[in-house]
Amino acid sequence: MNIGHHSEHGIVTLTFDRPEKKNALTSAMYAALAQHMADAEQDPAVRVLVLTGAGGNFTAGNDLREFLDQAFAERGAPVWRFMDGFANFSKPVIASVSGLAIGVGVTMLLHCDLVCLAEDARLSTPFVQLGLVPEFGSSVLLPRLAGHARAFEMLVLGRPMTAAQAVAIGIANEVVSAGKLADRTQDAARALAALPAGAVRAARRLLREGQPPPILEVMHHEVAVFEQRLQSAEAREAITALLEKRPPDFSRLG
Repeated sequence: MNIGHHSEHGIVTLTFDRPEKKNALTSAMYAALAQHMADAEQDPAVRVLVLTGAGGNFTAGNDLREFLDQAFAERGAPVWRFMDGFANFSKPVIASVSGLAIGVGVTMLLHCDLVCLAEDARLSTPFVQLGLVPEFGSSVLLPRLAGHARAFEMLVLGRPMTAAQAVAIGIANEVVSAGKLADRTQDAARALAALPAGAVRAARRLLREGQPPPILEVMHHEVAVFEQRLQSAEAREAITALLEKRPPDFSRLG
């Protein structure tokens, strides 16, 4: 399923493991992620969840070839089950990010509690370039962190962001050398796992409940718009052009 799973000392690590495609996420990978997160939610022995990527990248986002399949984004599809499950997850989540983090690889960081970046991390959200719109609550969460102007620059213009810039606007906690990333992440995970689990979950819930509007309502509205955009001529042209390695031509689309 291209999702690695490791559990030890109350810490579950899920690894995006499709390095030949820069860990681009497929429907099967989303289904596996959703199931692993549901299992971790129900298992009282699990105290912390860590997300990371194999082969020097976090994830290049969604597999664009699957994007052209209408079933990929239908309501109830694995991608949306993963997002709903993540938004409802009650235990702390740490992201350990190196290399590329694109699209959902960035927006999922907004739902994590701690984010550790390697110096080579590069974050980008090219939604509009693909004829699409922001997802996973990012239309609210990113402006809240970074302000409208910086969020617009990232979500609409799609300008990439360095690791240092991501820390400066509050997306991530710290930047470390690539060689220290795994150890630093594990140190944070062990520190969280050693705390009283009930108090951690209660404090996390209070922090999130104090951030209106309800993020699930935002996400569901984004899904509706995203589904419409994914079926648009603009999105079809943008994605097809990228797969064919040519510039998109929107001049005939009005």
